Amino acid sequence: MKLMHAAALAAAVALTGCANTSVQHTPGENTSQAPAGSAPGNDTPSHKPIVYNGPLRPITAQQASNMGVFSASAPADLWDRIRRGFAMPDLDNDLVHDREQWYATRPDYIQRMTERSSKYLFHVVEELEVRGMPTELALLPFIESAFNPQAVSSAKAAGMWQFMPATGSDFQLKQNMFRDDRRDVIASTRAALDYLQRLYGMFGDWQLALAAYNWGEGSVSRAIARNQKLGLGTSYSELNMPNETRYYVPKLQAVKNIVANPAAFGTELPPIENHPYFQTVEINRDIDVALAARLADVRIEDFRALNPAAHRPVILAAGTPQILLPWDNARIFQRNFDAYKDGQYASWTAWTAPTTMTVAQAAQRVSMSEAALRSTNAIPPRMLIKAGSTLIVPRSAKMDADVPGEVADNGRLALAPEIVTRRTVVKAGKRESVASVARRYRVSPANVASWNDVKPTAWFRHGEQVVVYLPVQAAAPAARATRGAPAHRATAKVPARATKQTASRPAAASPKKKR
Repeated sequence: MKLMHAAALAAAVALTGCANTSVQHTPGENTSQAPAGSAPGNDTPSHKPIVYNGPLRPITAQQASNMGVFSASAPADLWDRIRRGFAMPDLDNDLVHDREQWYATRPDYIQRMTERSSKYLFHVVEELEVRGMPTELALLPFIESAFNPQAVSSAKAAGMWQFMPATGSDFQLKQNMFRDDRRDVIASTRAALDYLQRLYGMFGDWQLALAAYNWGEGSVSRAIARNQKLGLGTSYSELNMPNETRYYVPKLQAVKNIVANPAAFGTELPPIENHPYFQTVEINRDIDVALAARLADVRIEDFRALNPAAHRPVILAAGTPQILLPWDNARIFQRNFDAYKDGQYASWTAWTAPTTMTVAQAAQRVSMSEAALRSTNAIPPRMLIKAGSTLIVPRSAKMDADVPGEVADNGRLALAPEIVTRRTVVKAGKRESVASVARRYRVSPANVASWNDVKPTAWFRHGEQVVVYLPVQAAAPAARATRGAPAHRATAKVPARATKQTASRPAAASPKKKR
């Protein structure tokens, strides 16, 4: 009987190991110590099951207790699963207690934050367990972005893991005209965990790794070096760091404590099923975001919540070959996509500007209003579109080809400020020519000639009035400095967004300059 009981217990351990990251042991190995993966300095086991790869042998109850044997039953919900994977050393200080109080007195905020996380949390926990990482890290987006994949900080960090543009590029997160993978649920999670693993490998301590995630690995390394030089400790609590980083790990610890025991803080966590919320669906055609949501029978805001990287009205299959959909809607989308016969999947395509031009000129080229082109492509006022820029424009009914991969992966919108010019009248000096006026005001002789209706080789009489178009900030001083010319002559403004000058001049005489 005892042998059968031991075998059953070992089988339970093995069954549990099938669904969790496992540690292999050979028969006869000493298993009375704490299980592998226990956090240094923490008496709480990491709950990683031990799976034997040899013949089953009887174990005592004491050995079973020391090894942290799991129940074969699945976690009740995702919160329970996260608790079982806690493996980081706890931090207990006044900053943690301060953050606990802050969260505990804001139940509405916790409710919104945890409800938002329900779409993404299962995926994050799965990825952590596959890598054998502490499940506390699944709570990090609560600190970074309140689990909002559309969040953008004042420093331009984006997504629920808050990647800066350069760091995102370092971890292969595409950022172009059509998508920003820093917001992508799957890609950004992969990159964040890659980064955290690298930082843990550098510092050998999860608290220092988290400090580096917030402050930068170079900053943490320098802080450690300073303390070592002074003979001081180099733990997270002992380093001199900015307040934001000083509070960073305490915030995570506070959230961990609330998740571990919500009742102790007067909080109730909304249940999250231990089941995938979404699944990936392959797409092979460019498709409008609005149509994709309709074919999946989901609200547009729910579609965008799962596909936040698609920040334009169209998804390009060559660059984004898969979308995320709620588990029960994936099959609905596939059925409706295959049966769709009402026209094109995409009503938008990509267009590349052949030269530097104004937004009005580009809008005329692509048969859009200027306002619509600005809105669709997020172009701010008083900007020029630089040559080679890629824009989203309407797709004609006759166009069958989708956007090619090169454009979908590398399309960029490059802008330059428009230089607002003003019509300025100055007086010609002695022996003044078109060429000398052009040199003095750094404009082209052809423009000076056109503005004054003379030939490029012409000379001006001494004191003759000469028209030039100058940047606003230079126009008035130039007029005042020109041989006693009165300042009031520099008052006739050319509208900032004008495409033709007010006087009757050839197109070459446009008062605008492009930089």
